Amino acid sequence: MKKLVLALAGSALLVAAAVTYAVSARHDTAAAEPAAAVTLAPGQLLFRDTATGRVGAVPLGLPDKKPQLSGLKCDRFAVAKQTAVCLAVRPGTLPAITDVSVLDDHLAVRHTEALPGTPSRARVSPDGKRVYWTLFVTGDSYAQTGFSTRAGLYDVETGRLVKTIEELPVFKDGNRYFAADVNYWGITFAPDGNRFYATLGSKGRTYLVEADFGRYRGKTLRENVECPSLSPDGKRIAFKKKVGDGVWRLSVLDLASMKETELAEARSVDDQALWQDDRTILYGLDNAVWAVPADGSGAPRQLHAGAASPAVTQDPR
Repeated sequence: MKKLVLALAGSALLVAAAVTYAVSARHDTAAAEPAAAVTLAPGQLLFRDTATGRVGAVPLGLPDKKPQLSGLKCDRFAVAKQTAVCLAVRPGTLPAITDVSVLDDHLAVRHTEALPGTPSRARVSPDGKRVYWTLFVTGDSYAQTGFSTRAGLYDVETGRLVKTIEELPVFKDGNRYFAADVNYWGITFAPDGNRFYATLGSKGRTYLVEADFGRYRGKTLRENVECPSLSPDGKRIAFKKKVGDGVWRLSVLDLASMKETELAEARSVDDQALWQDDRTILYGLDNAVWAVPADGSGAPRQLHAGAASPAVTQDPR
C-alpha cells in the first residue's frame, strides 16, 4: 500500500539533503593518505568525512585531532556495540539504489541489502543486534513533492529483513489509526532491543510513536516530534521540533512527565541527534559535528569540522 510523504520529507531542506547525498556519493574524491585501519574500538568519535565520504575516527576526548580515515565510504553511518551500518547510494542509479551494509567491529561487511532510495537516517540498536534506516524514495503517486520515505530494519542475528515498517498497526487516542498517507522515519531502539520509537507522519502532522517490536504494534505519544533519539538510560527522547517552514529546534522530551526542554542550540538542526551519554547530545550542522548539553544549559560547541553523521563507541562499563 502506498503511503504519503509528509512534513519530514515535505521539507525542502530534507529533500535537498537527500539529493546532496546522492550527488556527493557519485564523486570519488582521492584521499591524500592511504586508508587507516579504523575499528570500533571504544572511546572514539566516528563520522562521515564530508570531503571524501570516508568514515573517519578521532579519540572522543580529543575530537579536534587529525582523524584516521578508513577506506569505507558512506552517506550515513552508525554504530553500537560491535556492529555498524553504512548507507551508500550507488553512483549513477536512477531511480536511486542504496546499499545498506551491516559491518563488524573492523568495518568488514557482514551483510548487504540493496534497497530503493537515497540515504536519510541510520541507527544501530544499543545491543548491536538490529540496524535500521530511513531512505528517501520516488514514484509514490500521492507524493506531491515527488519524495516519500521508507523506514526499515534488519535483524543481525536472525537475518530478518523488514523493508518498511509502514504496515505497523498504530493506535491514536485508543483507536487504530488508518490513513493512506502514513510515513515513518527516524527509528530508535531501547536498550532491551524490543521497545522502539519512530516518527509517524500523516495529514500534515507528525507524531512520536512508541512501539513493541515483538508484538509489532504501537501507539502515538505526542505531536510534533521528528527524528527521535532515545537516551542511554531509556528515559528521554531527543528530537527536532518543527517551529516554522523548514526550521527545527532541538529539544528533549522526558517520557515520564512529557515535559519538553529546548536545548541551547538555537539554530535550525535537520538531523537525528545522537546521545554521546546521558548528559550530552551530538548532531551534524553546517558541515561539522557539534555537542550540546541535554538539559538545556550551556552552549553548543563544535567537536570536529568537515564531518557529519556522528557515531560514538562507548568505553566498556
